[in-house]
Amino acid sequence: MALAACGAENAVPAAAPPSASSAGAAPNADESLSFLSGTAKSNNAEPKTGDWATGSDGTLNTAKQDVAKKWVQLRAAEAGTLDPVVVNGAGLTLYRFDKDTAKPSKSTCNGECAKTWPPVLVTPGSKVFLAGIKKAAVGTVKRDDGSLQITIGGWPVYRFAKDTKPGQTQGQGVGGTWFGIAPTGQKAPERNAPAETAQPEQPAQPDLTPATSATLFDGKNFSDNEPSQGVAGKGCQNVPRPAVTSSISVSGSLKLWTEKDCKGKSVVVNGDVADLGSIGFDNALRSVFFS
Repeated sequence: MALAACGAENAVPAAAPPSASSAGAAPNADESLSFLSGTAKSNNAEPKTGDWATGSDGTLNTAKQDVAKKWVQLRAAEAGTLDPVVVNGAGLTLYRFDKDTAKPSKSTCNGECAKTWPPVLVTPGSKVFLAGIKKAAVGTVKRDDGSLQITIGGWPVYRFAKDTKPGQTQGQGVGGTWFGIAPTGQKAPERNAPAETAQPEQPAQPDLTPATSATLFDGKNFSDNEPSQGVAGKGCQNVPRPAVTSSISVSGSLKLWTEKDCKGKSVVVNGDVADLGSIGFDNALRSVFFS
């Protein structure tokens, strides 16, 4: 799943770096998790589970560890001056640590460090809700205590205990080694600052699998602060609440139309689009075509 930016019909977004596969990563890590397109809210996740099991102070009660591991959400968003940065289901900013490694994946934050920087943990079978993050970029790494930690682009992912509200980025730059994590696993760029230069990767073949469903968000960046709606089926499907969609989360490819019954202006997208305005479709989506 990708932050797609398709400027013309049949446009396909650039491929993301493949997920890490190494001695440090759990074997078949991706296959051990259940990936779902969209946010936890749009997928009707159970209240007080997953990322929502986190207390208002940003801490996690040990007794709720198993409940918290039922699901995690990875959503591309804005937080503070970081754009884009990955946030969890509670809207809390997620981070990476320079003393870890991505190739192979290795977490070095343990003990007292892990109390300040709680790792994002899962178990085999955990659900992972993705909005603006490619599935191929997500994996797991086995920590020293045997638990499984989510990785993005091979980098182990953490929260910061002092971030207690959505939008906070108090962990950014701490010790010169902690930084918000971008949807690719790189350091999240700050507005008006150059993004981290990506290391060359072997190009991956884009996934052109036709989509069968999509989640449409009224706000940009798959925001749960505004309503969302689902659309699914075969062939042409009219949008239930037209003219309000600003972002779309979808696994696979589909065609968007500006008029009902798949008429008017159209564009093919392949994967998530965080801002439909970037392709001239903000609040202009009336129907979609699944093929």
